[in-house]
Amino acid sequence: MNALPLSPRATGRTSAGQDAARLAAIRGLIADEMAEVDRLVVARLDSEVSLIPELARHLVAAGGKRVRPMLTLLAAKLCGYEGGRQVRLATSVEFIHTATLLHDDVVDESDLRRGRSTANALWGNKAPVLVGDFLFSRAFQLMTEDGSLEVLRILSGASAVIAEGEVAQLMTTNDTGTDEAAYFAVIRAKTAALFRAAAEIGAVVAGRPSAEAAALAAYGEGLGVAFQLVDDALDYSAHQALLGKTVGDDFREGKVTLPAILAFQTGDAEERAFWRRALETGDQRPGDLAQAQALIGRHAALEATMLRAREAGTAACEALDPFPDGPAKRAMFDLVDFCVDRAY
Repeated sequence: MNALPLSPRATGRTSAGQDAARLAAIRGLIADEMAEVDRLVVARLDSEVSLIPELARHLVAAGGKRVRPMLTLLAAKLCGYEGGRQVRLATSVEFIHTATLLHDDVVDESDLRRGRSTANALWGNKAPVLVGDFLFSRAFQLMTEDGSLEVLRILSGASAVIAEGEVAQLMTTNDTGTDEAAYFAVIRAKTAALFRAAAEIGAVVAGRPSAEAAALAAYGEGLGVAFQLVDDALDYSAHQALLGKTVGDDFREGKVTLPAILAFQTGDAEERAFWRRALETGDQRPGDLAQAQALIGRHAALEATMLRAREAGTAACEALDPFPDGPAKRAMFDLVDFCVDRAY
């Protein structure tokens, strides 16, 4: 893999254990605030309708990297903010993300997430959709309690863009004619938009100039693009299989992601016919995933996807140039390294 430098301490592919340790080190800088976020998440999941906290806590208990709320906390710290508004807004960001996960699993008909049964596999489709709506409502309650129209503008705008991105992804699913421009438009909307908003509001609560808010927004967008590119590469990665992790979900669902796009575009007529059968018609047969991985390997599509992720990560780091060096900036560099080099 042709690695581009990300931060002063960019590294290569890591193990899951190393990833967890690196993420814990980053979280250490904001440990107190993250603990407050965790407490607020639990408190705001409460409802007299018992299925709501039961279902929502099932997803929360499945674990997660919590990268998006971390972004808000780290950005606020980078901007020198010493109040408490960032905790409420980081919680709002986490609720938006959790709501989209519930809706995504229904749309994708997923049975597993992070090795656990999805909410829709356990409760059917109706309850997760409605609980997702509940979480969106909780997120907006937290925004209005904060009282900033600018924060509300940024996060509500991101929520709308995420929904547009999910619909756009539906339009590209099973379509091998999807090109790179359409793919990147989808991931900027469905993934990078919330990363961008989560980082940008850190500058808003700190009352920093618009140029700094824009710089943090650019950092978040670059990180979000890199994060999704790595996700899409890992879904076809033999490295994931060696770790005992599920591979091929995107392939089975007919999602046309960058590794498949690159392999399709550079493949011969026989290879393209395979991709059309497997992804467009859904006529998937035993051994097709292995065949897809072989074609992706033949055309170095994973390496090319990871190169794009590193480029996006580099752009994210460069966006932080206006800010002085310090623990928060180093942690945000490290977060890019983690997201690009992670094993999960």
